Formats: sequence, structure tokens, C-alpha cells
Amino acid sequence: MKHILLIATGGTIASRSTDAGLSPRICADDLLSYVPEVQTFCRIDVMQPFSLDSTNIYWKHWLLLSELIQKNYDAYDGFVLCHGTDTMAYTAAALSYLIQNSRKPIVVTGAQKPIDLPDTDARTNLTDSIRFAADARAHDVCIVFGGSVIAGTRAKKERTKSYNAFSSINYPPIAVIQDRRIIFYIDDRKPAPEEVRFSDRLGEKVFLYRLIPGSDGTIPEALMSRYDALIIESFGVGGIPDYGNGSLKSSIHRWITAGKIVVMATQVPNEGSDMSVYEVGHAVKNIYDLPESYDMTLEAVVAKTMWILGRTKERKEFRKLFYTAVNHDLLFVPE
Repeated sequence: MKHILLIATGGTIASRSTDAGLSPRICADDLLSYVPEVQTFCRIDVMQPFSLDSTNIYWKHWLLLSELIQKNYDAYDGFVLCHGTDTMAYTAAALSYLIQNSRKPIVVTGAQKPIDLPDTDARTNLTDSIRFAADARAHDVCIVFGGSVIAGTRAKKERTKSYNAFSSINYPPIAVIQDRRIIFYIDDRKPAPEEVRFSDRLGEKVFLYRLIPGSDGTIPEALMSRYDALIIESFGVGGIPDYGNGSLKSSIHRWITAGKIVVMATQVPNEGSDMSVYEVGHAVKNIYDLPESYDMTLEAVVAKTMWILGRTKERKEFRKLFYTAVNHDLLFVPE
């Protein structure tokens, strides 16, 4: 019987109503009491490093969770993290880079409604997650939610209330869970797997700059002293607008000449970027040779940038690592 560690971190799944709104108040042991069925197919221990609304979870918590899993890695066959939905995709992406080549599953789950309500998705999601973590074919970081198993780098929350809140972006789901059965679409276990690799550093000085029509192109210059990397969330397949003053291009030039990182991404979730398509992107791509997101999710781009900055700030090495696929985050890089 597989031995699973349930790590509770708060979130809606563990919330109760208060005068100020929902707040995480249900502890790890109590969460487990709502899904007694799981005791029939695995042994479970619980741990609660913190109890937070996921709005309050950030890079320090990602490092803490990674460290916690590393310390307990040899003692368990799999891990299930109960987490709030709002930043779940960021946490799953970050853990995908902090914990690589894991032959053991690290499952992130949560719910749209608290587990103690009669009408909730929480009990199904938690049961599915533990069931998946106990499966011999499961490995690496993933999100289990609404019956879908999504690679940790491919998930995005697209609905605020519906039970099918998460989608797998630009990549198929790893599996689905129906009627207590796990149906794998992708089984990429390697016959001679590499050893699991843990990282303990993130470069947190990353700024995400979302463009709107008429954006002030001088804004990135004001950020240079505080950040090591700038991710520009542009329009469509990607491009740099020019409103007649060339200010944004000048800002990018100053970032690059200062030895800092600039990454191009897109505001459009599906189908990815390709700056070579239009003149507004092609010219900038040729001049500055900026790394771009292609089919990666924005959450993965942010987390991967932080992970790389924890290792290097050298542009050539950054580019090499950025275009190295991790946990299905990148399908291809055009020539």
C-alpha cells in the first residue's frame, strides 16, 4: 500500500465562513476526515506548514514547500498539496522547476467550495488527487482538479466559480479520472530515470509588465533599479508598439545594455507567441534577440524566469535554460 504525505496550506478547500468572508480554518487532519475512502488504498500522513488564502502565497512559500518535500522525499511514495486556487498555477509551475525529474508524484489540488459544505467539489478533488498520487504511473508535478490531471507547467485558472476551473494550455491533459479509474493520455515514464533534482534558490526580482494600448514606454526604465528581469506581456503573437516616440524600445535597450533580462510573452493564453510574424515584433526580435514564451503559459514563464535567475543572470545561459523543456512546459522553439 502506497504511503502518501498530505500537505495542507489553506485555501478555499479548508475555509469556513466568517464575518469577514471565507478564511482557511480547517486543519489537515480534518480535511482527511472528509474522505475516509482513501484509507482503503493508501496510508496517509498529514502536515500543515501554514494556512493561507492562496492570494497570500508567493515565492518564499514555494521554496518552503520544495524544502519540505525534499526532506520527506525518501519516506513517501507521493505527495498531495492542498492549496487555494487563485495562485495554484503559479505554485505548480514553480514546484515543477524547483523539483525536477521526480519519479514520485507531487500533486497540487484544491476546490472552488469548502470541503465541509454539502455541495462542493472538494471531496472529489481531494480523493482524486490522493488516488492519482498512489498510482504507480504517476510522477512529476501536476494539478488534479475537476477530473483532469494537468502538467504543473501547463495549468491556468480560467473560471472563478465553476468546478472545471483549470485548463491545460497548449498541451493535452496527462490523464482524466472517472468513476475511480485513472485514464492516462500521456505516460512518459522513462525506463532509466535521472535522479530527482531539487533547487533551493529563486531570483524573485521579476516584474510582469502588461501592455495596454497607449502604455507609457518609459515605465520599464523606472523599474530597472529594483528588478533583474522584465517580462513584457504583449498583444497577440507579440510585438512592441511604437506610438511615435520609440520610448518602449529605448527602455528595452537600456535594460539589455545594463545586463538585465527581458522576456517577451503574450496576453493570449492559447497558441502562443511568435514575434517573427509581424513587423512590430520581427524588428525587435532581430535587434535584441529577446527570448519569448512561444507556447509556454504565463505562469510558467514567470516561475521559470525566477528559477533561472536563482542560478544565473548571464543572458546566454539564461536563454539556454529558458529554452530547455521542463515538465512539458515547452513543445518546440522555431529555428
